Amino acid sequence: MARAPVMAAGGIVLRRGASPLIAVVRQRKRNEWVLPKGKLDTGETPKEAAHREVLEETGHDVAMHEFLGTLVYQSGGRSKVVHFWRMEAEGGPVRKPMNDIKAVDWLTLDDAIGRLSREYERAFLIEVGPIALAAAGLAPTPAQEPSPSHAPVPTVATDDIDAALQTLTPAEAASVDELRHGLLQKVRAWLRGEA
Repeated sequence: MARAPVMAAGGIVLRRGASPLIAVVRQRKRNEWVLPKGKLDTGETPKEAAHREVLEETGHDVAMHEFLGTLVYQSGGRSKVVHFWRMEAEGGPVRKPMNDIKAVDWLTLDDAIGRLSREYERAFLIEVGPIALAAAGLAPTPAQEPSPSHAPVPTVATDDIDAALQTLTPAEAASVDELRHGLLQKVRAWLRGEA
């Protein structure tokens, strides 16, 4: 009989500055660089767990924004299902990271992708990182040409991803579908050991 998957949640945590930065954390036990995330506690929703885990692992209180996607992978002989939200940290840390975390680094998107230890997390961040930056108004969307007078992309004001997707043009919706399909193919290849 198959064991139930481990449910977890986390965030693509952004910090504004001269260049937008993304948080990655170094686990003490495995000495690996990963995205901040963790298992749901009993009775906790994925969104509540994502906020708690990011605070515990980065030391930063964050503003929660839209849902970005789900990453599924094998861990310890079980499937692990991790839901991610876009989050923003303002100011400095409000507490020390939990003891399981050896370090927290804030890196550009490309550097964060390069730093991550796990291929499936790199593939996930390659797909959702640009979406998170664009949603925060920190990077142009592919259809836009950057210019000094270009207004920032507005942030999505709802936590309901379906409502947000309904505001997209057909071309934008097709682009999101392509990103999701590409991510799914990368995760499937990784699970089959082809990545």
